[in-house]
Amino acid sequence: MVIESAIGGANITTTIEGRERFPVNVRYQRHYRSDLNTIRRTLISTPSGTQIPIDQVADISLTTGPTVIRTEQAQLLGYVYVDVADRDIGGYVDDAKRVVAEMVKLPEGYYLEWSGQYEYMLRAKARLALVIPVTLLIVIVLLYFNTQNLVKVAIVLLAVPFSLIGAFWLIYLLGYNLSVAVWVGIIALAGVDAETGVVMLLYLDQAFAKFKAAGRMNNLQDLHEAVEEGAVKRIRPKMMTVMAILLGLLPIMWSTGAGADVMKRIAAPMVGGVITSFALELLIYPVVFTIWKWHGEVKPSLARVTALQS
Repeated sequence: MVIESAIGGANITTTIEGRERFPVNVRYQRHYRSDLNTIRRTLISTPSGTQIPIDQVADISLTTGPTVIRTEQAQLLGYVYVDVADRDIGGYVDDAKRVVAEMVKLPEGYYLEWSGQYEYMLRAKARLALVIPVTLLIVIVLLYFNTQNLVKVAIVLLAVPFSLIGAFWLIYLLGYNLSVAVWVGIIALAGVDAETGVVMLLYLDQAFAKFKAAGRMNNLQDLHEAVEEGAVKRIRPKMMTVMAILLGLLPIMWSTGAGADVMKRIAAPMVGGVITSFALELLIYPVVFTIWKWHGEVKPSLARVTALQS
C-alpha cells in the first residue's frame, strides 16, 4: 500500500468544477521517490504503531522490465516492431519467417504471429483473388453481349497482355512493389483496354464489310487493303484516347502530399499500359484480324466460288 500510494500515487478524492470532475492524486515529492536509497528509508507503520524503514521488510532494487503489459486472448503479449524499407512486405516476412524458424526455438506455451501491414496485405490478397476473376468475367460477358462472337472477344482480350507489358515495365522502372493500389490500377487498365480494343475491332469490321459489299474481297491483297484502311482510320481516335488518359494521369505521377503515394501506384500501371497498348494494338490487331478473316471467311468463300465455277 505504501509503494502504491506514496511512490505510484493514489486518488484520494475528486474535485467538482461545474459539470467537470477532476481526480486528486497524492504521492511523495519527486526527491523522495527518485532515489533508491531514499525509497528504502521510507517509513511504514507496523501493527503496533511503530514506524520502520521499508527496506527492513522488503528487498528494493532497480530492474529492467516492460513499460506496458499487454494481453490478448487471456495470454501475455509482446510486440517486436520492424520497419521495412526498399522491399515488399510479403517477401520480407517470408524471408524472416524462414530465418526465425531456423534460429529461434520457442518455449512450450509460446507462439509467434506476424501482424501489422502484413496481415492487411493477406486480407487484401484474399479479396483480390476474388475481385480480379470476377472483374475479368464481367468484362468477357459484356464483350460477348457487344460482339456476339467468341473469336472477337478473344481478339479484344489480346489488348490486356499488350498493356500489361508497359504496366509492369513502368512499375519496375519506378521501383514500385506490387500492392493493392497497383492491382487496382491494373484492373482499371483492363477495362480501358477492352474499350479501346472494341473500337479498334469495330473499325476493322466496318472496313471489311465495306470492301465485301463493294465486291472487292476477292483475294488476300483485298483483305490487306481493307484491314489497312480500317487500321489507318483508327490512328486518330486511338491517339486522342491515349492522350486524354495520359494528360489526366501524368499530373498524378508528379503529385506530392497526403495520398499521393497511393494515387501514383494506381496511375502508374495505366500510364505504362496505354502506351504499349497504343503501339501493339495498331501493329498486332490488324495481323490477328487478317489471319482470322482469311482462314475463317475469305479463303473458304473463295474456295466455294472456285468449286462452283468448275
